[in-house]
Amino acid sequence: MQKQKNINRLWKCVKEGVPKAIKTTIWLLKLMLPVALLVGFLQYWGVINWFAYYASPVFHWIGLPGIASIVFITSLFLPIYSVLAVIATLPLGMREITILAIMCLITHSLIVELAVLRKTGSPIWKIFCLRVSTSFLAAMLLNIFLPVHIGGAHAAQHEISLHSVQDVLALWIKTSIVLIIKVVLIVNSLIILQNILREYKLLDYVSKLFAPLMQIFGLSSNVSFLWFIAQSLGLGYGSAVMFEEVESGAVTDREIEMLNYHIAVNHSLLEDTLLFVSIGVPVLWITLPRIFLAICLIWLIRLVHRFSGKVRNAVELVPVNSNSKFKQQA
Repeated sequence: MQKQKNINRLWKCVKEGVPKAIKTTIWLLKLMLPVALLVGFLQYWGVINWFAYYASPVFHWIGLPGIASIVFITSLFLPIYSVLAVIATLPLGMREITILAIMCLITHSLIVELAVLRKTGSPIWKIFCLRVSTSFLAAMLLNIFLPVHIGGAHAAQHEISLHSVQDVLALWIKTSIVLIIKVVLIVNSLIILQNILREYKLLDYVSKLFAPLMQIFGLSSNVSFLWFIAQSLGLGYGSAVMFEEVESGAVTDREIEMLNYHIAVNHSLLEDTLLFVSIGVPVLWITLPRIFLAICLIWLIRLVHRFSGKVRNAVELVPVNSNSKFKQQA
């Protein structure tokens, strides 16, 4: 009897989760696939290299050669896998790759992830400026503190050449098939998992588990599960859970706003970080600075909100006619 009841509860989680997952999957793919195709054509037409040429002087200020700007610009449009593919074609030292890694971990898939955060209530322009400026700030800090000799030279591999429109389309179709399968599986699994956790009241335990950490970060314990999803799977795949939590009213607008600021700087601590570690990048140098910057950012925002609130309250307490006597004397 109890076994049948559990089966029914699990089936309910699946039945309610799949339609929501399909909706989010379609929304994500409508963003990801055109962006990937656009970037393919921009590479084919040489537009990205053109932008990189004019951006290269800025990169010299943060200890990177001009060609490194190609990697950064690629990260604005595409995920870390594509960034690693570009890095593999360039003769860069491990110190330079480490600086690039922390920049790309903050700005990767910017177009798609801006759309995700906008849908949860954060203004695009704020998040865009925050992520780009923070990526350069992180790079400047690493350029100052990172040891000069941190590893050997990176062996450049052969670049994937796009000689024709057919090459662009063939590569896009190949990567799109893998992407579609990955998005469908991950998004459906996440939504169903979220429903199961909610059905069995396990989300409360997750919140309690991460509550001390959220307190250090300056975040509400109500966003613990969302924070965990953003760190383990990123904003793209984790968007399904974020949308569901916001739409259900499980988190307030203020709570999700503060979380968005945090994860704009610090997310994908697991998968994307490990991708860079797999090519020899020191894990602490690309992890601790992001966490530190995210903590500083949130507490700074909270301080500004508190100060502005006190000023607002003080202004409201001033009587409207407080200077009327002065005016009469004048």
